[in-house]
Amino acid sequence: MILSGFRLRRSARRLCAAACLLLAAGLSWTAAARAERIKDLASFQGVRENQLIGYGLVVGLDGSGDQVRQTPFTQQSLTNMLSQLGVTVPQGTNMQVKNVAAVIVTARLPAFTQPGQSLDVVVSSMGNAKSLRGGTLLMTPLKGANGQVYALAQGNLLVGGAGASQGGSSVQVNQLNGGIIPDGAIVERGVPTTYAQDGRIRLELNSSDFGIAQNVVAALNRKFGGQTAQALNARTIELTAPLDPGRQTAFLSQVENLQVTLPPARARVVINARTGSVVMNRTVTIEEAAVAYGNLSIVISPQQQVSQPTTPFGGGQTVVTENTQIEMRSESGAIRRVATSANLADVVRALNALGATPQDLLSILQNLKSAGALRADLEVI
Repeated sequence: MILSGFRLRRSARRLCAAACLLLAAGLSWTAAARAERIKDLASFQGVRENQLIGYGLVVGLDGSGDQVRQTPFTQQSLTNMLSQLGVTVPQGTNMQVKNVAAVIVTARLPAFTQPGQSLDVVVSSMGNAKSLRGGTLLMTPLKGANGQVYALAQGNLLVGGAGASQGGSSVQVNQLNGGIIPDGAIVERGVPTTYAQDGRIRLELNSSDFGIAQNVVAALNRKFGGQTAQALNARTIELTAPLDPGRQTAFLSQVENLQVTLPPARARVVINARTGSVVMNRTVTIEEAAVAYGNLSIVISPQQQVSQPTTPFGGGQTVVTENTQIEMRSESGAIRRVATSANLADVVRALNALGATPQDLLSILQNLKSAGALRADLEVI
């Protein structure tokens, strides 16, 4: 009996240890898993913004407006505006106004916006105005792609830059030829938004991914049951929603806030060849490889040699001779071993160990990709 009890206690300890290992593995897997709301992954088809644009005038500038001789459209617009206000400008009049600037006004009309609501507008100079600071935008119709007016913009500009000039010297901080008007436009016409047809609503993922689409469909069907969701392709998911509009709103609210477990992100390295910046996500890995690189620089040093006559009265002439020296400098490149990297920290550590400059790193990553040692998609922008 004592031996049997000892064996039972030892078996129990083994089972407890195994359970603890499984629990620890489960906790580590849960910590590695990434969950996001459907709202952050997708949008409903048909629920979208619409771009608006308009042409207007900004007045009240402190002598920093358009130069009328070089921007005739500003003078023409000013003449047309004054005629609408009952002021007749004689034909051929050369107006020398420096406080007016022609601008382009843009705004975004969100879905479900109704007449009377306000929009933020962006005002940008299209002439040679030096600054829009302190200006006031006159009433400007904002039109859509179909040419219809959807909003009217007017108000005082908010310009984030600053500048000053005097005696040919100038200093400027940020951009002075653009600004915003918070709530500067009033909506005059709304755009009908249709997102449901016979209870069918389509959900569009922000990026095409069969794994994410399948996980979203599985989460929706677990939450609402049956065949509520069906993936049409890697980007589009069709939902079966209630026919009652009131119940549809509650249904879509639950859909947006549903948490979905995502598969690991696709490994990607983005290289900006113009700025030399390199950005990579955490799933990038590097296989073991050997890298050799070196720098070649060319130095051109122009010099002038002056030859003067020995006596001032010898009738000689001063001669200037150009002497240009060209030197090529080549730094020896050593072969360096890059160890296998399993995570982002190892990748960064391995690349830093090479001691390469950002420009060298662009070529090294491209060559690693060609050699099959870089386990990631390489995108050059």
